Amino acid sequence: MTTLITGAGLIGTAFAQRALARNEPVVFFDPEPRADFIAKKLGTGDTPLVRGDVRDLPKLVETIQDHGCETVLHSAGIIGGKVDEMMYSALQINIQGTMNVAEAVRLTGARRLVHVSTFGVYDMRRADIPKVLGEDFHRGHGRAYGNSKACKELILEAYRARYGFELIGVRPANVFGNGHFWSGSGGGQKVHEMMTAGAEGRVAKIPANQTMANEYIYSKDIGGILDAAATVPQPDRLFFNGGTGILTTFDELLAAVRKIYPGLEYEVLEGRAGHDRDTVLDLSEPKAKLGWVPKYSLDAALADYAEEIKTIGAF
Repeated sequence: MTTLITGAGLIGTAFAQRALARNEPVVFFDPEPRADFIAKKLGTGDTPLVRGDVRDLPKLVETIQDHGCETVLHSAGIIGGKVDEMMYSALQINIQGTMNVAEAVRLTGARRLVHVSTFGVYDMRRADIPKVLGEDFHRGHGRAYGNSKACKELILEAYRARYGFELIGVRPANVFGNGHFWSGSGGGQKVHEMMTAGAEGRVAKIPANQTMANEYIYSKDIGGILDAAATVPQPDRLFFNGGTGILTTFDELLAAVRKIYPGLEYEVLEGRAGHDRDTVLDLSEPKAKLGWVPKYSLDAALADYAEEIKTIGAF
């Protein structure tokens, strides 16, 4: 069995590490696949890389057929504030691209689609927000990114209901790890800036809107939940939270990084401060139905992150 991975970034490679460890071949589908990044993350330079855009349905179908893919992991997309910056193109990539992935699964008869969503899908404008967010809370928060993710989930639900392929989606918290962040993850970029600045002995430059409290999860833990989503029997729930259930303030994050790089200094750039998140994800459903719990504490994750920077370099 082979898995097609749309998007050759941090999350896609984290899943690929797990798939290759159980001897499942993977093929990446990305408009600009970085062969050096993928080879270093996976420890091998022979993983197939297909240059393609999720807005190109024929290319998606051709790739799935050529490689005999039975599973598709859909991680490609534009995220965070970058969706607002390039809204028309970003919504095409996020929404039309997801429709194309679902249609390609239908046309090729692939068995399962695993979709990478986000904890940003939840409607945080509501007055009835619980302190611990379960998967059944309202979707769509009014901004382009969260609304596009809600739209993607609804489209996939409709495709699955009509055509019957297997579907599991994961809603990660703020993912961090040693990667590149051109798709728009402000939180991931912030942690990467702190870690690389510490390793290089320079001052970290932190955007003002990234000094808020947030729920973080290490990329290798997201690789683990996606691996479970790709391999367990289809559960009776389609979408699952993927977090730690822990809020971390900026000061707590900084203190954790300084355990590794004690001399780290930082500068907050001018701009509007971000809003502290005051809710966490409920992890009872992924534990019960996917058999998954996060394995990395923040300290353990940052130590592993630092070791990877030392071993294969930063990206």
